[in-house]
Amino acid sequence: MLAERRGRVLLLTLNRPAKLNAWTADLEDQYFALLTAADDDPQVWAIVVTGAGRGFCAGADLGDLKDAAGASAESVLRPRPRDFPLSVRKPIIGAINGVAAGLGMVEALYFDVRFGGPSTRFTTAFARRGLIAEYGISWLLPRLIGPSRASDLLLSGRMVGADEAFRIGLIDHLAPGPNVADAAVEYADDLAAHCSAQSMAIIKRQLSRDAAGPYDAAVARADELMLESFHGPDVLEGVASHLEKRAPNFSPLPARSSRVDL
Repeated sequence: MLAERRGRVLLLTLNRPAKLNAWTADLEDQYFALLTAADDDPQVWAIVVTGAGRGFCAGADLGDLKDAAGASAESVLRPRPRDFPLSVRKPIIGAINGVAAGLGMVEALYFDVRFGGPSTRFTTAFARRGLIAEYGISWLLPRLIGPSRASDLLLSGRMVGADEAFRIGLIDHLAPGPNVADAAVEYADDLAAHCSAQSMAIIKRQLSRDAAGPYDAAVARADELMLESFHGPDVLEGVASHLEKRAPNFSPLPARSSRVDL
């Protein structure tokens, strides 16, 4: 993994270009450790994740799967759950710079916002490898693109190009040129410059909690959180900066160890 600070944005790059950044346990450990550190770093307001070379992530390294037939439940346990990125409080922006296949596609779905470019492609691939819909994609994908389209992509494993991915909602922003990471960093930098870190963390938690719950419960929780926000400094600064026509000066998000989790 490569890590590069660009102001208050941390750019993380999956760095196995010769293998199209195929996923390994070591890559996962490095990636999750960097996410953990970024979530605790008050100087990081947003995270961008991309892949080195021609692809984002070609999925699990097939060399690691050659003995999968004899795998036990204990042998596939990892120190952190595979969907660990969903628990990160800060925005994670995906810069999908090439193919995202299988597990690589699942990891892309864990991002809050996805950017793509002309070479962006997706394939679930699982059915073509004798596998099932892994790591929550059967829950995530229908909520993103709808149940019928999710069935199409999961059952067929067909390749989806950039234009179709943008049309059906697999990517949110389609960069005109090949440098998808720069477009994603520009977006993340705008978040860092103009948005409250506390607000973004709470909104992420709302989106996660409210996705499968009833509407009235979401409204009730929002009312409570709104009243709490009125007593915090960010509302005063957000209103003042708007009226004074200047950039806001919000406080950074505290480290997890120094506060109750949002």
